[in-house]
Amino acid sequence: MDLITAGSLALLALIDSTSFGTLLVPIILLMIPGPVRVGRILAYLATVTTCYFGLGLALVSGGRALGGQLTALLDSPLLVWAQLVVGVALVVISFRIDTVRARQRTDERIARWRERATGGVDGSGSLLPLMGLALGAVAVEAASMLPYLGAIGLLASSPLPGLGVVAALLGYCVVMIAPALVLLVARVLARARVEPLLGRINDWFVRHAAGATSWIVGIVGFLVARDALARGGLLTEVLARFGVEIG
Repeated sequence: MDLITAGSLALLALIDSTSFGTLLVPIILLMIPGPVRVGRILAYLATVTTCYFGLGLALVSGGRALGGQLTALLDSPLLVWAQLVVGVALVVISFRIDTVRARQRTDERIARWRERATGGVDGSGSLLPLMGLALGAVAVEAASMLPYLGAIGLLASSPLPGLGVVAALLGYCVVMIAPALVLLVARVLARARVEPLLGRINDWFVRHAAGATSWIVGIVGFLVARDALARGGLLTEVLARFGVEIG
């Protein structure tokens, strides 16, 4: 792997490390009063890492195996139009996410997730709800994590052998959870100094959760629609329907 590809993957992984599932939930766990429950935090991060690693491996393997067949299928007129509809729908939905009612629902949802993450009042609940939370976070975020999908695309198109892809993907997933691990160590070693920072990060996430989700969905929708328009001469066809000719 060349330095440019490695650097790109590292940068994308660091961006992914600031998502709800890879940073906010660990911060919630770190802010539970009393001794740090290291086991619960590590169990959560291990579940998230395993999910993203397994999903990425499946996507890279599938992309390499199908090769040209997948490209031909994705370029079929029916799927291109379907992609355009999905992209436009996502853009429309993004405007409905960051509303007062949506923010209230987001606050309620974060409160529920916080309860599941902490395992109840004393944090002694089963790990199964916590692992379920990790699975849910991955399921919700994976499709909208553009850096992660970009990294998968880089690995799928790279000349790396199978073991090289496995190592690179594993390293990517480890970097994704690295900030959470750093905060965990800092919380254990310097609780008084770290807690104010954790509180500020947590408050920022809670205040801007709906807005951030709205932007992410809107950007994903725009990129999906733009890609559909750029493929197969769809943009020319759409403009022609309105009497506009290019060239």
